[in-house]
Amino acid sequence: MKVTFIGATHEVTGSCSLIEVGNTAFLVDCGMEQGENRFENAPLPVAPSALAAVVLTHAHIDHSGYLPLLYKQGFCGKVYTTESTTSLCQIMLRDSAHIQESEAEWKTRKAVRAGRPEVEPLYTVADAEGVLEHFRPCPYDQVIRIAENAAVRFTDIGHLLGSAAAELWLTEDGVTKKIVFSGDVGNTNQPIINDPKPVQQADYLVIESTYGNRLHAERPDYVGELTQILQQTFDRGGTVVIPSFAVGRTQEMLYFIREIKEKNLVHGHDGFPVYVDSPLANEATGIFLQCPTENLDEEARELVDRGVNPLWFDGLRTSVTKEDSQAINANAEPKVIISASGMCDAGRIRHHLKHNLWHAASTVLFVGYQAGGTLGRALVDGAQKVRIFDEEIAVNAEIRVMAGISGHADKNGLLHWLQCFDAHPQQVFVNHGDDDSCTDFTNCLREEYGYNAYAPYSGTCYDLLHGEFIAKPEGVLIVRKEGGTEAGTARDPRALAAFSALQRAVRQLAAVAQAAAGRPNKELKRMTAQLEELCRAWNK
Repeated sequence: MKVTFIGATHEVTGSCSLIEVGNTAFLVDCGMEQGENRFENAPLPVAPSALAAVVLTHAHIDHSGYLPLLYKQGFCGKVYTTESTTSLCQIMLRDSAHIQESEAEWKTRKAVRAGRPEVEPLYTVADAEGVLEHFRPCPYDQVIRIAENAAVRFTDIGHLLGSAAAELWLTEDGVTKKIVFSGDVGNTNQPIINDPKPVQQADYLVIESTYGNRLHAERPDYVGELTQILQQTFDRGGTVVIPSFAVGRTQEMLYFIREIKEKNLVHGHDGFPVYVDSPLANEATGIFLQCPTENLDEEARELVDRGVNPLWFDGLRTSVTKEDSQAINANAEPKVIISASGMCDAGRIRHHLKHNLWHAASTVLFVGYQAGGTLGRALVDGAQKVRIFDEEIAVNAEIRVMAGISGHADKNGLLHWLQCFDAHPQQVFVNHGDDDSCTDFTNCLREEYGYNAYAPYSGTCYDLLHGEFIAKPEGVLIVRKEGGTEAGTARDPRALAAFSALQRAVRQLAAVAQAAAGRPNKELKRMTAQLEELCRAWNK
C-alpha cells in the first residue's frame, strides 16, 4: 500500500499521484503542466493500461488535462469524479484536445516549410472522446467502491463547480488506511458556489499549497471595484479586456456584471455590451445554470428561486465562430470582452490582447492567478513589450488586477480547513504549490502547528501501511538551453533517464571539485583546464 507523487511537486500545475494497494493501481488526478515547468517529473512507474481507475478532484486542466493522453497510451479503466465535474470535463477535455490539434497543425505548416517532420498533437479529439466514455459520475458525500480494496467519497471543497476533496479508504493485509487528497481548497465567500466543507479524519493527508505563504487581502467590494474600472475605461473610450478562465472565473464576472447592470451603477454608457468570446465559457455557463441547486451557495439559490438568471443580462453577447470573434475588435464602441485563457497563453484572448494592449484608453483586467512563465504573468509584472503571434506589441493599456479574486484558499484558509480534522494526520504531504510556497507552508505546518509535514519531490514514494518513506529523492531542476527551451523532456522516458543520469554525473563532479580543496595548485590547475576543455567541447 503506497503513494507515489508524480506531478505538482514543488510546482503549481500538473497534479498526479499514484496509489498502489494490493494488485490495484490508480491515479488521483492526471493534470497537464501549464506555465513554467521547473522540475523534472519522474515517469509513471506503471503502464497506463495497468491502471484500474483515476480519481479526479475537479475539472481544471491542470488536474484533468492529461486524461486523453493517458487513454491514448492504453488506459481503459474508469474515471471517478463528481457529477458536475463530469459535465465540465465533457467540454473542457474536448476543448483542450482541439487546442492540441490546432497547435500541432500550425507547427506542422511551419515545419514542412522548413523541411522538418510533421508535428503530432499530444492527443486528439478522438482521444478525449474515448476517455470521456470511461467517466463514472458520483454524488457528493457517498462512499463509492472503486475496487475490491479501495473506496472513495467526494466532499465539496468549494474551489470550482463540482470540485471535491477525495477521501480514500485502502485495505491491504486486513488493515485499512485512509488518505485524503484536498484537491484545490476553495476560497470562502466566492459567488455562486459553496464554501469548502470540512473533513474530520485521515491517517494521511495530501494538501495543496498554491497560496501557502500568502494571505488574500481583505475581501474587496468586487462590484464596486469593477464598476470603477468599467466607468473609467468607458469614459476614455476604451475597452475592458478580461482574460478569464472559461470555467469558474467567467461565470463569476458575469454574476458581478449582472448586478452592476441591474443597479445601473455605470453612468453614461447605458446598455454597454459584454462579449463572452469563448465557446468553452459559453458551454460552461450552461452547465452552471443546469447544475443541481445544492451545488450553489445560498445567495445564488435565492436568485434562482426568484426566477432570476444569475448569469444573464441585457447586452450579453456570445461569440461562437471565428468570424464572431473577429467582428468584436472591428467595433470601436466601449465594451467588455471576456475571453479565455486566463493566463493568456492560448485561445482567442491573444487576438484581443494584440488589438488592445497598444491602446492607452483600454484596460486589461486580470481576475485570477497568473503562473510564472505565462504571458499573463509578464503583463502583471509590468512588461513594457510582449510578443504575440511572433509580433512585438507595446503595452500601453492600463493593466489592472482585482485583488482577492482567487478560487484558492490562502494560507489562513488552508490552515482553517486543515484544523477541522479531529486529530493530526499521521503524515501530511504538501504539494501543488510553487517551490517557495510549498516549502514555506510545509515549514509552517511543522514548526508552528506541530504537524509531521513533508513536501515531496517527483518520485517520492511512501509506504502507507507501515508509515515510512520508500524513496525520498531530491528535485531535479530542468536545465534550459539559451532561448528558454528545455534541454530534456519529461514525456520521453528514455530522454528523462539519460538526462537524469547526466544530472547525477554533474552532482558527482561537484562533489569531486568540493573534495579537491587543499590539493596542490598544480593538480587544481590541471583539473580546471580539463573541465574548461569539456565545457568548450559541449558548448560548440
